[in-house]
Amino acid sequence: MDLQTLTYIVVGATFTLYIGIAIWSRAGSTKDFYVAGGGVHPVANGMATAADWMSAASFIGMAGLIAYMGYGGSVFLMGWTGGFVILAMLLAPYLRKYGKFTVPEFIGDRFYSRTARAVAVVCLIICSTTYVIGQMKGIGVAFSRFLEVDYNVGLLVGMCIVFFYAVLGGMKGITYTQIAQYCVLILAYTIPAIFISLQLTGNPLPQVGLGSTLVGTDTFLLDKLDQMVMELGFKEYTTDVRLSGLNMFAYTASLMIGTAGLPHVIIRFFTVPKVRDARSSAGWALVFIAILYTTAPAVAGMARLNLMQTIEPEPGQYLQYDERPQWFRNWETTGLLEFEDKNGDGAMLYTADPETNELVKVDRDIIVLANPEIARLPNWVIALVAAGGLAAALSTAAGLLLAIASAISHDLLKGMIAPQISEKQELMASRIAMAAAIAGAGYLGFNPPDFAAGTVALAFGLAASSIFPALMMGIFSSRVNKEGAVAGMIAGIGVTLFYVFQHKGIMFVASTAFLGDMPENWFLGIEPNAFGAIGALVNFAVALGVSAVTKAPPAEVQELVEHIRVPAGAEAALDH
Repeated sequence: MDLQTLTYIVVGATFTLYIGIAIWSRAGSTKDFYVAGGGVHPVANGMATAADWMSAASFIGMAGLIAYMGYGGSVFLMGWTGGFVILAMLLAPYLRKYGKFTVPEFIGDRFYSRTARAVAVVCLIICSTTYVIGQMKGIGVAFSRFLEVDYNVGLLVGMCIVFFYAVLGGMKGITYTQIAQYCVLILAYTIPAIFISLQLTGNPLPQVGLGSTLVGTDTFLLDKLDQMVMELGFKEYTTDVRLSGLNMFAYTASLMIGTAGLPHVIIRFFTVPKVRDARSSAGWALVFIAILYTTAPAVAGMARLNLMQTIEPEPGQYLQYDERPQWFRNWETTGLLEFEDKNGDGAMLYTADPETNELVKVDRDIIVLANPEIARLPNWVIALVAAGGLAAALSTAAGLLLAIASAISHDLLKGMIAPQISEKQELMASRIAMAAAIAGAGYLGFNPPDFAAGTVALAFGLAASSIFPALMMGIFSSRVNKEGAVAGMIAGIGVTLFYVFQHKGIMFVASTAFLGDMPENWFLGIEPNAFGAIGALVNFAVALGVSAVTKAPPAEVQELVEHIRVPAGAEAALDH
């Protein structure tokens, strides 16, 4: 059976499963829509959280960035996994004990202020929308290859799929769909990695294979990789830091605390029955995530080696363009891989020098999806990877869209503007808000500010600078008041947005970037994607400073802070 037919069958079967689950578990109430009824088992919730978390950025984008950043790409591994430890220990159990549906609802109650709730809603929408842009980039990449069409057409098709099952099922449908998607994506990620590790090193464990010798030689895989990238003019793969040590530290910290502040992950812990289940499900999520995250460096290194050896089979002998393999032709169709014969010799010269390099476009986000084709794996493995990439992008997009919809319908509409509306009207408003968010994020996805993982890093920085400090101070400080919280959130996200927009462009429109995306204009050499850590420090400083010179919170609020830290007595998630 040819690859295209097999891919249609595998992807079609997984989509049928997702849509069937969405119909079976269709949300009939706001409690179903927002928190899946509050009765999800912690292991199931951990698996759903892992799928929600392991987005297009993790499945498609992260290995691609590590493949080209080398050691510097470790910021993603450390930041995105370390953040779950913070989430499990410092946030999830306390927020679950509080028992409400959304993060802005907690902030509004804790800081006894409708203004604080409104500011939290705005921050949440900004963070989640930026994150969805990254998912839309991944959806466009995956669908363009799967359908063998242009990226923009692939993105439109993906938007339609997301619209159907996310709008229909709400959190209940999304939870059980994500469990199925996790199984698909983790198999799709690990099976090709095992095959390629066996091919290159003879070791079936990719994590071990990355540090092993190549088959039939005494040369270690990483030594060979270092040698090849340096011969082409690139920096050494295993030691190249991301710009500077300070920048890497800020990048890691931004991703770490951004993880703990992202609303679409936090609301997953409102779906479990008990407080201890929240911490347990966070632990299970970390286990499920670790399977992919420990495999990613091996996928990245092996993919980079395979790509270079395909283009340059022997030292100084480059592949002729007319003899390019079928996978290269397939990806050329999407517009994400391009060759320009600058010297007219027909050979595909690949170097670090932009003046002579003829492989003028290799989109980082194609590395994982193209990897099994480059390695000439069986067609069923390639089809499975296509299904996995789609599952990863769709699962997180659905979770983010739910966070946006609940913020608009539950926190703004029901909580502030029109509290008298019925549950049915609120549910309809949620679905309309989700549809509008899909359209908006899809529009921005046609011109994303970065690769999928890079765009997602911007979202983490925004969450780190706005939501995370408010949650931490709301749980662990009885002295921070409404004035401090509001001022802190505005200052944190304001300075971060200003820094990002001046380098990336207002709303990521490059022509409006008045300082340009240039290192010489960066504060202490910290790139925009890593600036969330600085924004968080600003948030903490402003909130604590303003609170110190204004009136303390009411006694009942201070008692509430003490109550939610006591590890007993949680109620079920509240109906509204």
